[in-house]
Amino acid sequence: MRTYDLSPLFRSTVGFDRLTRLLEAATNGEEAASYPPYNIEKLGEDAYRITMAVAGFGPEDLEITAQQNSLVVTGKAKKEQEAGQFLYRGIAGRAFERRFQLADFIKVSGASLLNGLLHIDLVREIPETMKPRTIRIEASQTGPALTQQAA
Repeated sequence: MRTYDLSPLFRSTVGFDRLTRLLEAATNGEEAASYPPYNIEKLGEDAYRITMAVAGFGPEDLEITAQQNSLVVTGKAKKEQEAGQFLYRGIAGRAFERRFQLADFIKVSGASLLNGLLHIDLVREIPETMKPRTIRIEASQTGPALTQQAA
């Protein structure tokens, strides 16, 4: 396995701690748990959707928490009353916690549960102060030389 030393990249940067942790986690080969399975879709220029297969979980068993640049989806397993004896149990009903790192200005716009699929809609909302704006150029009657003489 190869290891990469990323320290030269971060010697002259400030405030990129989160990026450093993400790169180190990716290069160290940290594997995420595979349960529950999920998809991440891009629906438009600034719209995304995370779809998770959560069969057997109801809305009261799921919790979605958005905080700063992270999204945490937690499922709490229900205690089932044993109605019979299982010969094979292939449907997972265990508790889970799935974490997603969100880019700046990504907000959760809604969530729905339909047919065992949890849909979490995300949207990028850039604040007005961060958006590019056009500066109007005014034509002046006096040239730069005249302005300097008046000062």
